[in-house]
Amino acid sequence: MIRSSLAAIFLALLLFCACWAKPNGSKTKKPKQVVPTIDCDVRAGKINLPEFIAKCPAQCKETKQQVYGTGVFASISSICNAAIHSGVLTNTGGKVIVRKMAGQNIYKGSNSNGVRSLSLPKWRESFVVSVGKPKKGVIYPSTLDYVPSRPTYVKPTLATTTTPEPTTTTTPEPTTTTQAPTTTTTPPPPTTTRPRAAVHKVRDAGPGLRRPEAGSPIRRQPSSPVGPGTAFNRVQPAPPERTPTMSQSNPAFPRREWAPPSSPRPDWFPGARHPADVSYAAPDSGYTWSETDTPEITARDHRPDISEYERWFYNFGPYLPRSTDAEGNRKVPLDTTQTRVKPVDVWKPDTNPYESGFNARQQEPGPRAPELVSQGDPNCMVDLAFLMDGSWSIGKRRFQIQKDFLSEVAQVISVGVAGPMMGIIQYGDEPVTEISLRSYSNSREVKSAIEKIGQKGGLSNVGKALSYINKHYFSDANGNRGAAPNVAVVLVDGWPTDKVEEASRLARESGINIFFVTIEGADDNEKQNLVETNFVDKAVCRTNGFFSLPVTSWFALRKAVQPLVKRVCDTDRLVCSKTCVNANDIAFVIDGSSSVGTGNFRTVLQFVANITQEFEISDTDTRVGAVQYTYEQRLELGFGQYNTKAELLNAIKRINYWSGGTSTGAAITFAAEQLFSKSKPNKRKIMIVITDGRSYDDVRVPALAVHSQGVIAYSIGIAWAANDELEYIATDPDKEHSFFVDEFDNLYKFVPKIIHNICQEFNSQPRN
Repeated sequence: MIRSSLAAIFLALLLFCACWAKPNGSKTKKPKQVVPTIDCDVRAGKINLPEFIAKCPAQCKETKQQVYGTGVFASISSICNAAIHSGVLTNTGGKVIVRKMAGQNIYKGSNSNGVRSLSLPKWRESFVVSVGKPKKGVIYPSTLDYVPSRPTYVKPTLATTTTPEPTTTTTPEPTTTTQAPTTTTTPPPPTTTRPRAAVHKVRDAGPGLRRPEAGSPIRRQPSSPVGPGTAFNRVQPAPPERTPTMSQSNPAFPRREWAPPSSPRPDWFPGARHPADVSYAAPDSGYTWSETDTPEITARDHRPDISEYERWFYNFGPYLPRSTDAEGNRKVPLDTTQTRVKPVDVWKPDTNPYESGFNARQQEPGPRAPELVSQGDPNCMVDLAFLMDGSWSIGKRRFQIQKDFLSEVAQVISVGVAGPMMGIIQYGDEPVTEISLRSYSNSREVKSAIEKIGQKGGLSNVGKALSYINKHYFSDANGNRGAAPNVAVVLVDGWPTDKVEEASRLARESGINIFFVTIEGADDNEKQNLVETNFVDKAVCRTNGFFSLPVTSWFALRKAVQPLVKRVCDTDRLVCSKTCVNANDIAFVIDGSSSVGTGNFRTVLQFVANITQEFEISDTDTRVGAVQYTYEQRLELGFGQYNTKAELLNAIKRINYWSGGTSTGAAITFAAEQLFSKSKPNKRKIMIVITDGRSYDDVRVPALAVHSQGVIAYSIGIAWAANDELEYIATDPDKEHSFFVDEFDNLYKFVPKIIHNICQEFNSQPRN
């Protein structure tokens, strides 16, 4: 009986222990990843986190937010469009993980997934994107810490009794946010020792105080009879007996002796760090600061890896910064190195902090969150090179006037990576690059570099300088962005000492828009000294005065700044820039056999005219030629025979129908010999073959021959044309270059498709 009772008791205890050991509720769930949403225009540099996850909305591709780089992007790039460019996201949006890394010297532009990325010479911070699926156990921040674009200051208000609320801070590493409670203690008993105020908590130059961090031992006073607008008071040492109305100083911290360091230690000091002991204070100055309740302002230093004393010493010690105004000019602060200053009764909102004896540090972007000083004027997206005259004839005084002119242009044009980029070549006997397109990314840096340029001397060899920029200057390695028009502005004192026509023509055919600014040009008596008469008209692509700017005197050069900038930034009128409609030699090879007929032949000529209508026609733009063939071949139009669009269209309409057999292969060979052999080196060679039947001769060998010469061949088949021959003639891929219609009347439908393909191929090719 006793044994059975003991067994029952033991079993009951065992069951009780088992039930007690069971966890209350189900198994602890893993924390769920919260993904913050961002807009299409958010750039990686605006988020102060080294790695984070974000969700992009749909249709970001249509916003055309700019992207710089391929694979690795500059931090001024749009996160969402960079993800689309990399193939991480589609245009429907989604989650993406962003990881920041060090800056690079070269960011290459490319066209991928419908997003065009631009090239960039260098940037201080980069980032890469990956699919938004966090690794197991990794939790990214649920909120994003955005870098403030400018300091925020709040006007002081009447001090009231408040208790700081707990604050939630997001750490810069992917982890879970925590909340620190605020504790309250009573002030220490009165003492005759001079109290030590928490000077190191004063951060910014605003009229108020930063709210103490959660867990900070700084205490608010129960009541302070402070007048409106008061933020800081200079008070005398506290008396032995303390009453509620005798002192406004904060006695929460007893005096602690802290020896000043033997040498200054700014916040980037690499040595060992002191623990963040909030009782560290400044060396005794004989005064104390009292702290009252004021609105919160943003703290400057976000770095958690330095001690409070180091923050105080850097912010208020001998390393006072030079503040900046709105234009980026430096202001020298007043001398505030002395410890004792005159007492101030109250702090007034309109009082200058330097005049009040308070050493204020204005908020500046931290080195870990680089900010773009100026992205430039997006309405003036050009790659701009100035050819400055450094010859001996100009003299030192006028050379300085020229430098002042260039500095003012740099200021007005607003240089930046999202706008115009500016470079300078000085020419004399030989051209020399002074500033490349990739050297500087804002107007202030360009102006500073201009001041350091010295005169080289020599002759005024403008032709050599134009050849130099055409062959060497506007290149990807030198900062050419590809998507921006190339512009060269030539400054000439009087006239050049060499010929410029041929060098200018080659430069224009490479897509360079040439402007001439002639100062004190030749008068009637001096024109006999010119090496080349009318050199300006021969150098620019239009003689209507848009690309030339004569200046009567060096002292009037400054007046030309605004007119020149207006013309250079008018990208719609930069007609010399190489594009898909003004950089081609197009040859039409037209079937004139008996099977076509007179009426259908007129339809073919209208098709040729419709395509020609879409191009800019001139000797320096697109040129059009035509060959008609039967058994034999006839050159109807030669390249450059007609230099205006109206003349060319009339000439096409006047082509007479020939009639005969069909030898397409021989016609292709004839076009290569009579037209493409005379094509200019910087022109794209395009051949469009139109036929309505099978050829009597072989087309494969002639087609391969023109393909090997770099000719882009299109084949247009009508009615009884042979598909296999059309494919042999056409450049690969066949589906983009070979077309077939059942009737002549349907030819017009392929005009937009052909124009689109020609421009698409042009834009996909690297420039220069």
